[in-house]
Amino acid sequence: MDRLRQRADFLAVANGTRANSAAFVVQGRARDDDGPIRVGFTVTKKNGTATERNRIRRRLRELVKRLDVISMRPHHDYVLVGRRAALTRDFATMLDDLRSALHRLDRQPATRGGASRKMT
Repeated sequence: MDRLRQRADFLAVANGTRANSAAFVVQGRARDDDGPIRVGFTVTKKNGTATERNRIRRRLRELVKRLDVISMRPHHDYVLVGRRAALTRDFATMLDDLRSALHRLDRQPATRGGASRKMT
């Protein structure tokens, strides 16, 4: 499993499907190449000080480390967007939330955005 580091990759995943949770949002996107699963983490400044944001990011990274790889699809990119609730939420509950969010991502259609919506 690799990490997402380029801004363009984060933006591409943001146009994919998403699943919400109390402590984070999971965004996912299928890629056309045969590369490994890639995961990125982001926490905005509105979530607190730098220390709090880093703690949220560390908790999200640990969630992905402890997650079984079967839950994630090969040739996909994922981004976990941290929320402030990740500071106080029970870790086991967050792990269950992540599994549930990944399962919901698999059930959602792959397209998202203006192409599938009608403007009225």
